[in-house]
This record gives sequence, C-alpha cells and structure tokens, in this order.
Amino acid sequence: MTRTRSIDEEAVATIRLLAVDMVEKAKSGHPGLPLGAAPMAYTLFTKIMRFNPANPEWPNRDRFVLSAGHGSALLYAMLHLCGYGLGMDELKQFRQLGSRTPGHPEYGHTPGVETTTGPLGQGIATAVGMAAAERFLAAKLNTLERPLIDHFTYVICGDGDLMEGISSEASSLAGHLKLGRLICLYDSNHISIEGSTSLAFTEDVARRYEAYGWHVLSHIDGNDLAAIEQAVRDAQEIDDRPSMIIVNTTIGYGSPHKQGTASAHGEPLGPEETKLVKQAFGFDENESFVVSEAVYAHFRELAKRGATLEAEWQARWQAFERDEPSLASAISDLLAGRFPEAWLPDAPEFAAGEKLATRQASKSVLAKIVEKAPLLAGGSADLAPSNGTLLGAAFEAGSYGGSTFHFGVREHAMGALVNGMALSKMMIPYGATFLVFADYMKPALRLAAMMQSPSIFIFTHDSIGLGEDGPTHQPVEQLAMLRAMPGFDVYRPADANETAAAWLLALKRRKPAALVLTRQGLPVLEDVDRGIRDGVARGGYVLADWPDNADDTRRVIIVATGSEVHPALEAKALIEKEGFAARVVSMPSRELFAEQPAEYRDAVLPPSVRARVVVEAAATFGWHDISGDGCAVIGIDRFGMSAPGPQVMEHFGFTAANITARALELLNRK
Repeated sequence: MTRTRSIDEEAVATIRLLAVDMVEKAKSGHPGLPLGAAPMAYTLFTKIMRFNPANPEWPNRDRFVLSAGHGSALLYAMLHLCGYGLGMDELKQFRQLGSRTPGHPEYGHTPGVETTTGPLGQGIATAVGMAAAERFLAAKLNTLERPLIDHFTYVICGDGDLMEGISSEASSLAGHLKLGRLICLYDSNHISIEGSTSLAFTEDVARRYEAYGWHVLSHIDGNDLAAIEQAVRDAQEIDDRPSMIIVNTTIGYGSPHKQGTASAHGEPLGPEETKLVKQAFGFDENESFVVSEAVYAHFRELAKRGATLEAEWQARWQAFERDEPSLASAISDLLAGRFPEAWLPDAPEFAAGEKLATRQASKSVLAKIVEKAPLLAGGSADLAPSNGTLLGAAFEAGSYGGSTFHFGVREHAMGALVNGMALSKMMIPYGATFLVFADYMKPALRLAAMMQSPSIFIFTHDSIGLGEDGPTHQPVEQLAMLRAMPGFDVYRPADANETAAAWLLALKRRKPAALVLTRQGLPVLEDVDRGIRDGVARGGYVLADWPDNADDTRRVIIVATGSEVHPALEAKALIEKEGFAARVVSMPSRELFAEQPAEYRDAVLPPSVRARVVVEAAATFGWHDISGDGCAVIGIDRFGMSAPGPQVMEHFGFTAANITARALELLNRK
C-alpha cells in the first residue's frame, strides 16, 4: 500500500525541484544547497515567520537572510510560492539578463530579498545589524500597550559563511549584545567547492558559538520538519542570547549519484541525474517547473495569514500616529526614502580663522544631529575618541536605546552591521574608523553601494598628514578605491563649514556615503553668503576667483580637496605676485560635481583654461579627467613616511611653494 504524501512533503519536494529546474534550465547555479536546505526554508516561511507578501516592505515583518546566497534558487522558489509577485516565467529566466532572479539575491531587485548576499559571511553579519536595529527601534518606539517593533531576524548560513572572518567578528558582537531575536540555522552539510570541509574546517562550531554567548541547538535532522520547527520555537523563547541551530543536511539530497559530494555544490545536476531526482521525489521525470494546485492553495493561505498579521499591526501604527504624530510623520518620511526636514539641525556656525580638524567639526555637527534625530545612532571600531563619535548613552545588552555603538576592533563587521541597520529604513546608522582601515571594510562598503542603503561611514586620519604613525596608517589609495564604487558618495571637506554641509547632504541624499576627515587642524574658511554650503551641494565650486579681465592664457585653475585647499589658497597669492591669475576650486565631492549640468561644470572649470593643477594628498588615480592632458596632478603614488605630519606633507610637495612652482611651469609653457 502506497503511503499518501502530506502537503508538507509535497511542498518541500516542489521547492527542491523548482530550484533544480532553475539551475538546469540556466545551465548554471548551485542545486546542492536548495536540495538539502529546502525543509528549513519551508519551515521558516510556512510555520514560523510573520510577513505579508502583498506588502514586502511592512516595517514589522520578520526578516529572512539567505547568507549562503549561492543557493538563491531556494529563495526564489519560496518567494514564488508565497506570492511575492515573482512569476514562474521569472523562475525560468534564472540567471538570465534582465530577470528578477539573478545568480545571487539582490536587495531592491527582487521583492522579498532583504539584503544582497553572495560574498560569504556578509549575510549573517548584516543580519546582526538587522537584529540590532530591531532592538534599538523597539527601545525607542515601543510602549507596554503598543509594541510597534517586535520582529525576528532569521538566517540560513552555510559552512563557507562560518569560515569567513566577518562572521566571527559579527557573531562575537551579537553574543556580547545578547541579541535574542536573531536566530541562525546552520546548513551543516560538510561540503565546500574543493570537497569535504575536513580539508580546512574542523573546528567545533557548537562550542565556538557557545563561547560567543549564543544559545546553541545541535544535531537537528535537516529533513525533520517538526524537529526544525521545535528548535526555532525553542530559540524564540531565549530572549537574552542569539541562537545558532545546527541542522545536519545532505548537500544535493535526493540525487542518487551526487548527493553528499562537491559536484552537487556549484554545477547543474545534468539531464539524466535531474530525471532521477524527480523520480526520487515522485514527480514526472519529463516535466519541469511543476507546482500542483494543492501546493499553490496551501501557500495562498499563508498570504491570507500575512494580511491579517499586518492589519493587526496597522492598528498599532494608527494608535502610534495618534499618540506621536510628529515622530510618526518623520518615520513615514524615512520609510519613503526621505530624510525628515524637521530632523535636519541648524548646523553650528564656525568662525573664519578658527582652527580645528574636520574630525572635530564632525563631532560638533553630529552632536546637533543627534539632538534632532532620535533614530540616529552609531559608533566606532574602538576609535571613538579619535573619530569623535562618543555621543550619549551606549547601546548595550539590556539597554538598547543608546545612541553610541561600541563595535570593538571589528571594522569589517561594523560595515555590515551599519548596512543591516540602514536596511530597516527607520534607523539612521553610521560607523567610524581611520581611512586606512576602509580596506578592512571594502566588501561591506561595496554592498552598501550595490544596495544603495543609506549607510554613513566616517573615515578620519585621512592622509599622510596624520604623521608619525607612518605608512601602515597613512592612507594613499583608499580615496581612489571609495570613489571607484558606483553610487557611493565621497566627501573630503576642506574645513569645518564644508564638513557641516557634507553631513547634511549625507543625511538628505539617503545614499551610502563616506565623510573623509582630517586629524590635523585646518583654518575655517570665510563663508560669504553661505556660498560654501551651496558649493558643497554641487560637489565643487569656485572658492577664490581670478579677476574678470585676466587673459585665458595667463589663467590657472587649482583644484584641491580637504586639507590641500589651504596651501592652494596660499599658492594663488604667490602666483598673482608673478603677474598671472589663479582660481581655486574646492572639490569636496567628485560624485556630486559629476551630477551637475555641463554648463555648471564648464563655468567652474572653463575648457578654455588649459593650465590646471590638481592637489590632493592621495593617489593621483582618477584625477587626470579633471586636470586634462599636460597638466599637473600633485598627489602621492607611493606609501608615506613616519615623521611629524607637517614634515611629511612638505616632503611630498603639498606646499604652497610647490603648487606655485608647478602652476608657473604650466603657465610659462603654455
């Protein structure tokens, strides 16, 4: 007698085979993880999670992060069945040009994808940021009568995620912060691309996570839906620790010749093996992309449940709007991608001639922002006294309403956490460190740019001018790296007032942004009719101009950023003593300048004036588009030296005398 298959069993098999068919049709992808992990995803989506597919942006939805993003076909199958508007035709276009089913999940591209994953470890680290945001927002917004924010963050991660160092950094911090609403399911299949994980990964993951302060559940059968559900429900009851549920799975489960092998990881099963898998799960071997009406009906009930859950929450939101109309209006702006005008501070006015580092100016501006924006919070990778980010009470275990995060010496994790917090769309997060350590954060910065998450990064000690710490701490190539990322705003302000303007732009533009700030003190420039503030908004502007009657052949343009604007101004006076005319252009943001109309850019940098000198204490890479052929770029294309900052700057030519000499050389030649 043949046993009748339950709807759960049929649904799980359907998920597995949809993933196999996607990979097989594309002739590209990773079938092994979906075959092994489908029961976990099914249990989370159907038994555990609160979400409404009709509104993927519902603020209090549970978050699901597929940290093992190579298994994207699993997520797309779930989103299709759950009713996120991802049609069967999209599944059939898996990994094809223009489809909403790319090779790895992309935030903002596919409804229901909470964060871009693929670079291993980034997903679980970003999820820690999501869980931190939930605790912060709950502390700020909830009352006993009105729990507005109380969702969970769920993660499916794999062996590769836990090998990557970023997961160690983030997991350590999550345990320290006791983020109890973070629940991770570890797809423990012991296979990586090169073969068994025993080749390189033999640590005791359970004991490692216990040492981090996590609640750990081990030896869960990856095919036992009831055991998986019970483990998650047990984890939900642990309020003072994140949970790691170690689920024993078989990669490529159901494939008679490939299950449990590395070949199931990253290549299609092949036509014959695909038929055998379909036979193993009781499906017609000659049919593809099959979903029964019974399975569709089963998932339609989930959509009804989600609509009910959101409706209940909307009643709480309406009560919140009545009780806190101003705050509710500001949050609505944030959710719509706008920064609330009411939260923009009156930036402090810095008097011309005063001397202070732009990192100090940033601290003053940030203090004003925190006063006006209650959902802004952030901190530093253990450098807060240097970065100027010690502001208010600490965000810490059991006291989650503080505005200062202590990330510890964990730059990579900090970047991912800031991204996860920014993806809430309600919290306004920032993270800070020295510019040279942007190298440690590069993958997270890149994902911020890809996702266009409104993540703000403060990078101080911005050049060789920091001095005695020497070339290990003196950034050279980092500015070029940041500017090379599409969609990433970089600000290198020349003084305190440019810093204030840059901060406000970073908030208003709601894009990933870096504020690159000095250690050394800089004179405050004279801000005539607030021209500096307006100029920063355009990315580049004329700070000091030449006489109108000067001949083009006797004119030179000096373009500078940050601390180098000041010797450029001194050089202007020296050049004019030689009978030539000089214009100084401050260019705090090349990205914003490139956005301006051609007419404006040509007005600032007239094409008829061919003598140009660009000055920046960083790699010259990328500046020749501004300087033009045959002009001078004064930069540094080698590593720095250990010595007092002024001596290092002079040694490498960042002086008024050298700028003047290079400008006169150009003028005399032309």
